[in-house]
Amino acid sequence: MELENEMQNEGFWNDVDKAQQITQNAKSIKISIDSFKSVESRVEDLEVFIHMSIDEKDFSSYAEINSELKSLKKDIEEMKINTLLSGEYDRNNAILTLHTGVGGNDAQDWTEMLYRMYTRWAENHGYKIEILDYLPADEAGIKSVTIKIIGEFAYGYIKAERGVHRLVRISPYNANGKRQTSFASCEVIPELTEKQDDIDIRPDDLKIDTYRSGGAGGQHVNKTESAIRITHLPTGIVVQCQNERSQFMNKETAMKLLKAKLIALRDMAHKEKIEDLTGELKDISWGSQIRSYVFHPYNLVKDHRTGVETSNVNAVMDGEIDMFIKEYLRKSNQ
Repeated sequence: MELENEMQNEGFWNDVDKAQQITQNAKSIKISIDSFKSVESRVEDLEVFIHMSIDEKDFSSYAEINSELKSLKKDIEEMKINTLLSGEYDRNNAILTLHTGVGGNDAQDWTEMLYRMYTRWAENHGYKIEILDYLPADEAGIKSVTIKIIGEFAYGYIKAERGVHRLVRISPYNANGKRQTSFASCEVIPELTEKQDDIDIRPDDLKIDTYRSGGAGGQHVNKTESAIRITHLPTGIVVQCQNERSQFMNKETAMKLLKAKLIALRDMAHKEKIEDLTGELKDISWGSQIRSYVFHPYNLVKDHRTGVETSNVNAVMDGEIDMFIKEYLRKSNQ
């Protein structure tokens, strides 16, 4: 009600950025209230239906009652999870970057498999995907990829995937058919709003390089040096972008990535100012091994932080990772 009253004030749209933020907050609150009222109404209706079925000894209603109970349980669980997403950046879009680790061609292939997994997860949740940077490997897979996941609570959910992911399988690149262990790292930062990224970075702290973007074809190819790589000298943090239409747009996107990384690093390092960050702290944002994906000699995906596991490896690789994300959120908020 308070936000709605504020939206009716004269001159509300004089500050467009502030007005859009208030409008989005009001919309989100309204959706939450409507969802609660809908569940509350369904619970009351189900109670009446159960009592009527008992009074009339209508046992044929059991299947319908059981189905609605399962549906309500799922929706209530979803509402509980949403209440855990109360961080400053949880409602934001997410920037997810995958880097190949140890393992040669298998690790590069593994990075591409994870890229597909997260793309499928995003699609399953109605999020949009935008590729910001894409570096293919010479023989197989990709060396690194950065994508933006666009949608409310994208960061709040996918931040649970930050860390190192381990693959165990029979290598298709080994002529002897030996088992291979490979690694890839996943970095997740929020896309900051204009209000959130209001930080100063000294120009002297930046090294900016241009290069010709490359890739597997299509949108990943650029014949001019429009790609941008920015190095933050005090911390050694490197960001790059090659998929925008111009060098200016690539630089603008890269700067947004850098600001988000510096703010995330500042918060994790418990520093008050960006200027207090040094190269000694840059690895603090990298998680240790968080999950293992075993394809041989048995099928098992296990999250080492929460203990959640499943033998349905194929479903996980198709983007069904909510079981891991939700349990991580529960444990993180205990």
